[in-house]
Amino acid sequence: MDTKDIIAKMTLEEKAGLCSGKDFWNLKGIERLGIPEIMVTDGPHGLRKQGSEADHVGINESLPATCFPTPVTMASSWDTQMVNEIGAALGEECRQEKVAVLLGPGANIKRSPLCGRNFEYFSEDPFLTGRMAAAMINGVQSQGIGTSLKHFAVNNQEKRRMTINAVVDERALREIYLAGFEEAVKSAQPDTVMCAYNRINGEYCSENEFLLTDVLKKEWNHKGLVVTDWGAANDRVKGLKAGLELEMPGNGGINDREIIRAVESGELDEDVLDRAVERILNVIIKTSETLKEDFTYDSEAHHELAKKAAVSSAVLLKNNGILPLDRNKSVAVIGHFAVKPRFQGSGSSLINPIKVDNFSDSLKKILAEGAEAVYAEGYDPEREDPDPILIKEAVRAAESAEIALVFAGLPEVSESEGFDRTTLDMPPAHNKLIEAVCSVNPNTVVILSNGAPVTMPWLDGPAAVLESYLGGQAWGGAVADLLYGIAVPSGKLAETFPLSLDEDPAAPNFPGGSASVPYAESIYVGYRYYDRINTGSGERRSVLFPFGYGLSYSTFEYSDLAVKKPEAGDSLDEVRVSFTVKNNGPYDAAEIAQVYVRDVESSVFRPEKELKGFVKVELDNGQSREVTVALDRRAFSFWDSGNHAWVVEAGEFEILVGSSSADIRLQAKIDVESGDSLSSWASDLRETVPEYYAVDTKILTDLSPSGPFARLLGRELPPRDIPKDVPFDRTSSMDDVRGTFVGKLLYAVMRMNVKKMIGKDADERMVRMMEAIVREMPLRSMIMMSGGAVSGRQIDALLTMMNGKFFKGLMELLKTSR
Repeated sequence: MDTKDIIAKMTLEEKAGLCSGKDFWNLKGIERLGIPEIMVTDGPHGLRKQGSEADHVGINESLPATCFPTPVTMASSWDTQMVNEIGAALGEECRQEKVAVLLGPGANIKRSPLCGRNFEYFSEDPFLTGRMAAAMINGVQSQGIGTSLKHFAVNNQEKRRMTINAVVDERALREIYLAGFEEAVKSAQPDTVMCAYNRINGEYCSENEFLLTDVLKKEWNHKGLVVTDWGAANDRVKGLKAGLELEMPGNGGINDREIIRAVESGELDEDVLDRAVERILNVIIKTSETLKEDFTYDSEAHHELAKKAAVSSAVLLKNNGILPLDRNKSVAVIGHFAVKPRFQGSGSSLINPIKVDNFSDSLKKILAEGAEAVYAEGYDPEREDPDPILIKEAVRAAESAEIALVFAGLPEVSESEGFDRTTLDMPPAHNKLIEAVCSVNPNTVVILSNGAPVTMPWLDGPAAVLESYLGGQAWGGAVADLLYGIAVPSGKLAETFPLSLDEDPAAPNFPGGSASVPYAESIYVGYRYYDRINTGSGERRSVLFPFGYGLSYSTFEYSDLAVKKPEAGDSLDEVRVSFTVKNNGPYDAAEIAQVYVRDVESSVFRPEKELKGFVKVELDNGQSREVTVALDRRAFSFWDSGNHAWVVEAGEFEILVGSSSADIRLQAKIDVESGDSLSSWASDLRETVPEYYAVDTKILTDLSPSGPFARLLGRELPPRDIPKDVPFDRTSSMDDVRGTFVGKLLYAVMRMNVKKMIGKDADERMVRMMEAIVREMPLRSMIMMSGGAVSGRQIDALLTMMNGKFFKGLMELLKTSR
């Protein structure tokens, strides 16, 4: 079908209608023109296809599907080929279930370890994020199924995510928060990009022309469509002009009529609408062709792939030599997670797994005949406080065995879509259990299940620590294989584990106020901050575990670094970094070698080093292999906010090759030539913001009009909180208005409806998530949540009442019901 011919035959009403969903998960079709409906559904690490009782946050159960490890886990594999395979498997499951577009992956940066949705994101580093996201998109779309790269952009917290204004300087925006999306779009061309709820520098992402058109469509040449996160449309006509094609879910025709009105009045050029419709039709036609044929995937093969991924992604944080374990020794298995694993996150990515492997059952297949295993619960997963009786039972079990295995981490209620964590600590019940077991058994191994960094006050106690993250449905078998040497750990951290929350650069400004959140750390996110922060001693800031860190049962030697750059006069299009990695044994194993670039002397402030390449090398015991990593021009560039362009400043650079960001094994210097000219902004930056060169903590805390962050922005910071004299409007949240009489009633009704929806038996995690969503939902979202039963005029009448004109608003409300 030729889309332009189809558009020529469409009525204005049909065009406007195609720009919003039919319902929660389906796009509209046009039967008379042969345009089919298609279904989209949640990912990103499994297929969450719901039946008729659909919702966006995981309340109602979905069809069984393979639950692969979550993105935080996958990223720790640093294995793009494996992530591509997982993407292809997800595409196969979509084909079987007739799902046209899988909503994922998420490429948001882990600005703070407290973000409640960090388990859905890959890394604190944009280079690694971009490579992982591109690999998954290419995998899914190899099956003819679409993806939705999300949440575009600067969506780095759950608190007030629907309305918060992220205040970020242009350079940090480009180098940190957009770079991962850029790599994914340019390398994989996702069929759709999902815009975020939040605002960036005052403009909602759903109507941000700079973001959706100037950057995404024109600069990055994105060919697909832009879809809202569910309920993220603000001003529908403004959004369409800005480059937002599709609103989800359905709006009951309310915003469709706004589009029609705008075209008929001349406010909206119909050519703009036609371009949006063309992009929507392209995705519908492309994906519906794939779904015409029936397909059945191999669930057992997908389960084995999930296990392979869990094995490849687990990170060995500590090992005094106890691992791998002797299968002839008796073992105490301690902790609820051993029998009922925490293997995925909560919210819209909640998968109904086909099956789940727990550790206890997997262990039985490994232990030698005669080796005893005892189990102790250790803690109540629904409680944070220690249970003395359960701890006493665990201690007895640990005393009776040669080896104690403690399974701990973060319960489901600790991290979820909808709310952020408030602490880096694990529950006291888990920490006290580990301390108690370690005190009676020195051969204790701790296995962690969590979706983000945690503190480890007990780290000196156990003989080994394995970070399994959220390992998917095959987690139990994968952990058993790793502990007993059937597989060798090879994962490395894709994020920094700080010693405490106070050390985190985002902490002073996370999650901000009711109106805005300042990204005062600028480009200093994760290891970029810890490498540069002024400690006063000249030493690198200590962390619990650095970015890129992970142990193995083997050791690896690096040698023979060679850097080949283009000949003099050639463009800086490729620098080839070659080196040799040797496995010194005693196991066949894989090593993740990382290549960082450092600008020795720069006009602008830059990180100490930045990841610009990596390779995962499989090596037999004693084997050596030369590997080559190519660095392109971008590896040496920074964003010049004066030129609004990527530039390379000529001079000396260091190429650093290491086993982690803190363990550099090889380094070399090269001189880089460049024909780029720096702007006066770049030349004057040292004088403008000297604090960002010294990396003093003042950059995080001085938010005054003359402070370093305001000077970096070039403007005064917006208010942190919503001023009390500002009238309520459709973007005001339930939390904002519930101080008024009408708002209080409205909030009570919404809470009552939510309680009915989730049921009286809902767990604490679900209750917390839904309460947070209701509190922070903007009033305009009531239109979406009601499926059009509540109109914009009714919302405006309620707002009139809440803004102090009760009787006027009441009369307006009565008119809408006639």
